[in-house]
Amino acid sequence: MADLKTTLHDIAAAIVDSPDEVSVECTETDTSIELVLSVAPDDMGMVIGRHGRIAKAIRTVIKAAATPSGKKVNVEIR
Repeated sequence: MADLKTTLHDIAAAIVDSPDEVSVECTETDTSIELVLSVAPDDMGMVIGRHGRIAKAIRTVIKAAATPSGKKVNVEIR
C-alpha cells in the first residue's frame, strides 16, 4: 500500500508556490483514515482550484491509493 501521507504531500508540493509550507497530518482508526492538508494562505486557491476541481481530483487520487487498505479516507484542506 502506498504511503498516503507522503503521496498527498508530494501532490500538494508540486502544485503550490511555497512547497516548504506544505504539511500533512494523519489520523488513523480501525475503519478510516483522515488526512489534513495545510498549505500557505496564498496557495489555498491553487490547491482548491476553480469550483473545487483540483481538490476533488486530489481526493479521488488519494481514495484510489487507499483502496487496498479497505479503509474510508477523508482529505481535509486547511
